[in-house]
Amino acid sequence: MTDLKRALGVCYYPEHWPEERWAEDARMMRETGLVWVRIGEFAWSRLEPIPGDFHWDWLDRAIGVLAGEGLKVVLGTPTATPPRWMLDRHPDMLAVDAEGRKRGFGSRRHYCFSHDGYREESVRIARLMGERYGRDDRVTAWQIDNEYGCHDTVVSYSEAARDAFRIWLAERYGTIEALNTAWGNVFWSMEYASFDDIDPPNLTVTEANPSHRLAFARFSSDQVVRYNRAQVEVLRPLTDTPLIHNYMGREVAFDHWAVGADLDIASWDSYPIGFLSDRLDRTEAQRQRFLRQGDPDNQAFHHDLYRSVGKGRWWIMEQQPGPVNWAPHNPAPLPGMARLWAWEAFAHGAEAVCYFRWRQAPFAQEQNHAGLLRPDAAPAPALAEAAQVARELAEAPEAGTGKAQAALIFDYEGCWAWDIQPQGAEFNGFDLALSAYRALRRCGFDIDILPPDAEDLGEYALVLAPGLLTLPKALHTAQGQILFGPRTGTKTEEFAIPTPLGPGIPGLDVAITLTESLPPSERIALDGGGHIHRWFEHIDGTADAGWVTVAGQPVLASTGHRHYLAGWPDEETFYRMVAELAESAGLEPMDLPDGLRVRRTDTHLFVFNYAPDALDWQGTVIPPAGVHREEL
Repeated sequence: MTDLKRALGVCYYPEHWPEERWAEDARMMRETGLVWVRIGEFAWSRLEPIPGDFHWDWLDRAIGVLAGEGLKVVLGTPTATPPRWMLDRHPDMLAVDAEGRKRGFGSRRHYCFSHDGYREESVRIARLMGERYGRDDRVTAWQIDNEYGCHDTVVSYSEAARDAFRIWLAERYGTIEALNTAWGNVFWSMEYASFDDIDPPNLTVTEANPSHRLAFARFSSDQVVRYNRAQVEVLRPLTDTPLIHNYMGREVAFDHWAVGADLDIASWDSYPIGFLSDRLDRTEAQRQRFLRQGDPDNQAFHHDLYRSVGKGRWWIMEQQPGPVNWAPHNPAPLPGMARLWAWEAFAHGAEAVCYFRWRQAPFAQEQNHAGLLRPDAAPAPALAEAAQVARELAEAPEAGTGKAQAALIFDYEGCWAWDIQPQGAEFNGFDLALSAYRALRRCGFDIDILPPDAEDLGEYALVLAPGLLTLPKALHTAQGQILFGPRTGTKTEEFAIPTPLGPGIPGLDVAITLTESLPPSERIALDGGGHIHRWFEHIDGTADAGWVTVAGQPVLASTGHRHYLAGWPDEETFYRMVAELAESAGLEPMDLPDGLRVRRTDTHLFVFNYAPDALDWQGTVIPPAGVHREEL
């Protein structure tokens, strides 16, 4: 029998297909070994074609057909796609971009999070769905909205956002004098006489005040939390099943931990090849090597991130099964990758992996996005791989996630800050965090990704904290080996340079006296090999310099178990630094070959080969897209 703590699913759109096809689709899903099926998240116009005229009958029948084959339904609230008539009711509900242009109807996610009228409409449809299906045993989970932040939609410069921002500022700062002081508005005569004088920080002649922009980023994130919470609060009394949202990869415009605090399970939408082509900082050689597999560390990073956001419970709500439609280039996965991606997720603790989508749509924007079935309903290549994973799951022992040896602190506010003032065009907070994570993965460690306010770090032998906006108090007292920087603690909470100078790490006498950002052509060579690129800080103080440039400038300064990294190392050097600290922490780092990665459960060690060629693992040859499992 399938272990429901680890099961496969699929995303399905019954409204896209003739009703006489539904039963055949449901039967094929069951025979493939699928358990979960997500429906409804884009169906508002079919549920309520005109205001107040509800057509529930087709959804009732669809749920009945799917449940009749034993499938468990995840029902989505359709608020990511408000129908056209909604604009007649609320013509000012549209988000506005940084250039002051309304983002019109004709695709999706065209609402502004700050619009009270649309939030009330979202609560209304969620309440009506909850009243109808909340106690329906066939509906076993709920997805709220869909992909917050997709298409750059967290930040809106609408009048609704402006008005809500002014209220938010008054609540945060109390007086306009306090705001002027916090933001340094004496500079360029930017002082305000009233909160009502403050607009969103767009359409300024040159760079807007970074403190203003950071405040607007915080406000925008809080608006996502507020919007999500409104649907949670209306659904909670109506259902006992889990509430979920499907986050995205490399989306940092809002604080996912703050949203996740109101939900039961975190899920994310995993598109490894699309991300490699569209969103990841990789060389052309690396892109070519992993063209049909995806980056070996990107999926795992998000698995570990969303396990934390979900407080230990997480899913993949959308898993890439074939070529996507939205990246600059969309190659097909290497045979075996749909299986490898699923097993890697389960090894990181996923409860469910749901492929997107069941059948490729022959119309509209996503008609070139592959599914488990072709548009003509014939099997696509990933269908057999999904069936193989389902069979393997049925035979695999139940297993939890293994205990992590290392932790990575990830800071959404730091990402906002370094996006606002990167100082160097190539500096990016997410890329820095992924670089640190990549070094830990090459060492073969299991990793927990934690928020800056994580309280108990005592169980980790090694903690990496790169690029944090400010220094969390928990890191003051953590006893494991801790690597801070670069940029950690270099600004105050209000985006000013602190006095005394950062990073301000207790027990580590280091001060950053000068910062350089480096163009791609520039490298600062290190004594003993390797280099610093992108970012280099000149530091002073009494801490021991363990790593230095060829000119003798300190790069890694240490006192006891605290270390500050004053630059962005190349990939090989980052690995060597982390491996050295790991050995100091009593760990035994590996040196995994390019493309080979490991992950432990309570019972097994999994080895995943992302490389396009076969690799040796301790005498076992693992083929491309291969998954090896051995008992611990």
